Amino acid sequence: MRMTLLPWSWIAWLTAALTIVLPPRETGDPYTPDSRVDVVHYVFDVTLSDESDVIVGSAELTVRVLSNDVDQLKLDLVGSNGDSGMSVQSVELDSRPAQFRHADDVLAVDLPSQSEGLHNIRINYSGKPADGLIIASNRHGDRTFFGDNWPNRARFWLPTIDHPSDKATVEFLVTAPAHYQVVASGELVERTDLSGERRRTHTATRVPLPTKVMVIGAAQFAVDVAGEVGPTRVESWVFPQDRENGFRGYARAVDALRFFVERIGEFPYSKLANVQSKTRYGGMENAGNIFYSESSVSPRGTSESLLAHEIAHQWFGDSVTEADWHHIWLSEGFATYMANLFTEYAHGPQALSDALALQRDAVIQYARSNPDSPVLDTTIVNLNDLLSTNSYQKGGWVLHMLRREIGDDHFWQSIRTYYARYRDGNALTDDFESTVSDVTRRDMSWFFDQWIRRPGQPIIQAAWRYDEAGKQLVINIEQKQNDPPFAVSLEGAVETDDGTSVPFTVSLAERSSEHRIDLKAAPQSVRLDPNVNLLAAIEISHR
Repeated sequence: MRMTLLPWSWIAWLTAALTIVLPPRETGDPYTPDSRVDVVHYVFDVTLSDESDVIVGSAELTVRVLSNDVDQLKLDLVGSNGDSGMSVQSVELDSRPAQFRHADDVLAVDLPSQSEGLHNIRINYSGKPADGLIIASNRHGDRTFFGDNWPNRARFWLPTIDHPSDKATVEFLVTAPAHYQVVASGELVERTDLSGERRRTHTATRVPLPTKVMVIGAAQFAVDVAGEVGPTRVESWVFPQDRENGFRGYARAVDALRFFVERIGEFPYSKLANVQSKTRYGGMENAGNIFYSESSVSPRGTSESLLAHEIAHQWFGDSVTEADWHHIWLSEGFATYMANLFTEYAHGPQALSDALALQRDAVIQYARSNPDSPVLDTTIVNLNDLLSTNSYQKGGWVLHMLRREIGDDHFWQSIRTYYARYRDGNALTDDFESTVSDVTRRDMSWFFDQWIRRPGQPIIQAAWRYDEAGKQLVINIEQKQNDPPFAVSLEGAVETDDGTSVPFTVSLAERSSEHRIDLKAAPQSVRLDPNVNLLAAIEISHR
């Protein structure tokens, strides 16, 4: 059967017209690519087999070289090592055989002396992926193939510039035994049955993606359309044995998608497929094709917050992509807080407060063990170390405090403006900061310096007493952390003898401060941060 769904004249236009100007790199990043080279479009033709784990591939790259002094195109591709890795058979440059070297997991292709402009590179290669494309039996014993590229593991099976700053449109042509169904990045272009009980599936994206989220999955699936949100079809792809639980558990994705579309803006991709897979993570936010772990499907259902987290990534991480690894909080912190906001929407303010309290405890504990690590930590070399409490929970907490600082209207306007400005592109922390400053017409550098660029959080010790003569609550507050004091607003609530609750807010900017609150009746108890709005370790006593 052949089914063609899309006209492809737009690819020629995109190849000719698209130029991505890469933003400045963060100094000290050992993974920084050459900013004078930009991959515009990938076409990956991959053949999968049941006879072995060896894949046979060809890759066609449209590359824009931005300077005549570039003499080599360097691509990431893990070479053969024992029984795994990729071997390159041939390379063509602009339809002619090219000189190349494949060593130290880098494929270097020689370019002509006057190299500026567009080039077409074709690479024929094969091998057994050591990682990146996970070929393994699922929990039911059935053979499966799943791309799992984060952070820079696409290089184990695809020749790419494997860095989030170099985004490109992508096509996948996957030839596999016909008993597999294939899900992949982009829209379905063609599905054709071939001789020998094989099937070719062709997909393509209309917008550029980072390599970390361009993937394929091939397995025996049960597929359901859970619903639609505007023009976006929401699909569930689960192993046939998990059909009932999977369809029921993944269906909640429709509500989460609708929530984010209404608040952030148009969904960036043509479909949203939620896929049970062999990813090593609880969920992996591949663009338009979220891969969840096998265990995400169970009789208990699928975690609502997991679904919301990965769906939020489609805007933040996939469409608006951090330009350098160290700015990962723009992806993980955003997804964490957006999932919290969906929790608030679905279950009320107390559910949000409960989630924030747990996440605050995790942040405080992490800071005790990592007292010198800020959210934006450019000293990290091992990319997996970026998957930390700082990137997720603290990044999310920063957004919660930003929301309280600037108000709901300005917060959502900032989120929408940031997405609109950097959609399908890259951003750094400075870009989000400047967006917030533009929206609020306030210099917000102090906020981001305090919460993103410096480590830790306030450690607050407070003691209260009642001044009966003056009918005032007296609170003495100290910030006990070793670093300079934080500038924060601290909310509180007093329960008085006459049964009333008196809210108050005090501003803290000094190491020690005294605050007086007028009361009509004597206090029975005093609580600080009762609504869970400040990231701080807080203790209060009565003296």
